Amino acid sequence: MKRLFLAALAAACFATCVHAQSNASGPLVTPSGELQFERVDRGFAATVDKEIFDRFGANTLAHFDDIGNANDTVTRMLVQTDSGPVLYDFRHHPPLVERLNTRMMVKRVFWQGDEVVMQGPQGWFRFKQGVLTKLQSSTTTYH
Repeated sequence: MKRLFLAALAAACFATCVHAQSNASGPLVTPSGELQFERVDRGFAATVDKEIFDRFGANTLAHFDDIGNANDTVTRMLVQTDSGPVLYDFRHHPPLVERLNTRMMVKRVFWQGDEVVMQGPQGWFRFKQGVLTKLQSSTTTYH
């Protein structure tokens, strides 16, 4: 019975820590301004207050959002592109754009301080200060 309770507690904690994938094109409120994704040729253009700050190739729009505490604004976002994930940091104006330069399909994302921890088919990875690192088994808890 104790094992069942611990398993249920762990599952509940895990489910609340993961940010779900979204395909919303906007408008989304960010600290940098109003974000909108617009279809352009074979990809998308990302705009803040109608000014383009990035373009990327993708058949469909998919992103993971880090929601800040103030008015449910999107502070950071990991966007799935044809060439791999791209991190947008809306705490900067204009938004900071960091490309991971590794093709991978992201399944889940955890936001932990200034790092992004993501799960892909090849395992778990951390992206921090422009460096992508494959994670090994550890006792670190992400939430």
